[in-house]
Amino acid sequence: MMARRNLVGLFCWAGSLAKVNFVGKKEVKRSYQNVSLFSVVAVIAGTKGNLMTTEFTSLNLRPELEQAILELGYVTPTAIQSDMIPLMLTGVDVIGQAQTGTGKTAAFALPILQNYIHQRLPQALVLAPTRELAVQVASAMEEYGKHLKVRVLAVYGGQPYGPQVNQLKRGVDIVVGTPGRIIDLIARKVLDLSMIKSVVLDEADEMLNMGFIEPVEEILSATPTARQTALFSATLPVRIRHLADRFMRDPQSVTIKKSTLTVSLIEQRYYLVHEGDKLAALTNLFEVEPITSALIFVRTRVETGQLASQLSARGFPAEAINGDLEQNAREQILGRFRAGQIKVLVATDVAARGLDIDNISHVFNYHLPDDAEVYVHRIGRTGRAGKTGIAISLFAPREKRRLREIEHMTKQALTLGKLPTAADITQHRENQLIEQLKVWLGRGRYQRERELIARLVEEGFDPLELAAASLKLSRADEKQRPVANVTDVVVSESRSAYRGDRDFSRGKPQGRDAGKRDFGKRSDRDTGTNKRASHEAGMTRLKLNKGKENGVRPNDIVGTIAHHADIPGSSIGKIRIEDKYTYVDVPEELVEKVLKHNGNYRIGKDKFTLVKS
Repeated sequence: MMARRNLVGLFCWAGSLAKVNFVGKKEVKRSYQNVSLFSVVAVIAGTKGNLMTTEFTSLNLRPELEQAILELGYVTPTAIQSDMIPLMLTGVDVIGQAQTGTGKTAAFALPILQNYIHQRLPQALVLAPTRELAVQVASAMEEYGKHLKVRVLAVYGGQPYGPQVNQLKRGVDIVVGTPGRIIDLIARKVLDLSMIKSVVLDEADEMLNMGFIEPVEEILSATPTARQTALFSATLPVRIRHLADRFMRDPQSVTIKKSTLTVSLIEQRYYLVHEGDKLAALTNLFEVEPITSALIFVRTRVETGQLASQLSARGFPAEAINGDLEQNAREQILGRFRAGQIKVLVATDVAARGLDIDNISHVFNYHLPDDAEVYVHRIGRTGRAGKTGIAISLFAPREKRRLREIEHMTKQALTLGKLPTAADITQHRENQLIEQLKVWLGRGRYQRERELIARLVEEGFDPLELAAASLKLSRADEKQRPVANVTDVVVSESRSAYRGDRDFSRGKPQGRDAGKRDFGKRSDRDTGTNKRASHEAGMTRLKLNKGKENGVRPNDIVGTIAHHADIPGSSIGKIRIEDKYTYVDVPEELVEKVLKHNGNYRIGKDKFTLVKS
């Protein structure tokens, strides 16, 4: 069959045929009237040997898609593509469980484009958890569908509505966006989903983790019931399975086992620090670690910029990699990093995709991922090509239970480290200074400086005093790096010490305290202690008049507040669910923003209002 198709390409190039039909076990009809010279050349090349161009040709895709694939240089489909594309082409609902970097974008994009027909309203919708991923997916779909002239639009928050609205009015075939902006465009009546044939939920577990499940459910309810739904997720927690049960019709599953990452050459350490002390702990570690290049992982796009700025202000130049960067700017930053002009990059998991950089000496988990497999993927960026690497994670006390999941995944114990003291850092600085002096003394390349010192000695200055003053001058930059104080963490090993901790099952509390995040001291409720003051520095406690009796769950609270107030779900602090009331901590600087959206918050169909406790 493949040989016949390639020979047809040759005949078309010669102008012998306009349309060719083959009848075998099933009839295959292809139009070759618009075959480009590029594809013909590729076909000619493919006739040598086994008479086939690439394995992608076995998928029976449209010639326009095959041409785009060839031009992109793809040869063999990945496992997820080989299994998922034929399945999606049959029209069934599918669940794909695969890690980042397995090629799942093409796995759903190519079947959608295969069934593409020109129409006025969008026919496919892809939901992504972050603007970075939305932009990447939209760009990929444009590349795959360029010979079909498919119109793809990426929509996400933080950008003006005008251009997105105007493009929707002109006509769009495929919309890729974040749940929040999709909901807003539906509410403005500029995004009509009535003709949607395919919906893709990309990285569904990330959307759950970021509190987007309610908006996703609302969006799915606004699409035709006869649509095809494809759900892709690295993990399948209970809430995602419930979503599939509700909105998918007998979904077929494809699971791609992750490739094993070798971590035997990676030294893994962790430090227990309070959340508010993480920046201080990180800068103190920077003082003593032998860093040649470092990659620091945080949760959100905003935090990449914040942490990079904070490090730079403390004398450790760093740059952020996030979805707000134009591709050109991103490449320039990565080029400087590879060249050693920048030693520190701060990134999210999504923005770090495609970073293929060797010789990274350190990976820092400033914020832990919610999935142990993501942790393994992160630290695998160091210790490559037979070299050793160091992975350092900052654990808040409530996160310590995650240690077991990480150690189980990596098959390697993590070492509890002790943060350097002020005395340690001072001694390290002085040792470095002495070593640098010895190097310069060995080189002897300081003739002009020697002349300056000689002139000062002639003026009556003591040589020892001059040396001391010179060293003082050389250490001036240390004022930019004051040694930060880090509060000691005292963690009880008792069972109760970890109540409310969450493991790597995407926010699912463990043990008998499942369903609530404990504030730590039961005296808060039992003795009538004032609930207004949060136990966590920098947080304010808010109250809502719904609790266990109303079936309130922590994920419900995080999801609706994060969505409507447009704040990171990770910024929300401790949650305590009582019989009739629930208390939630939010950062002081976000309180007014959270309260401003009262009237929009809901759990299920029931709205609620937040007030200061």
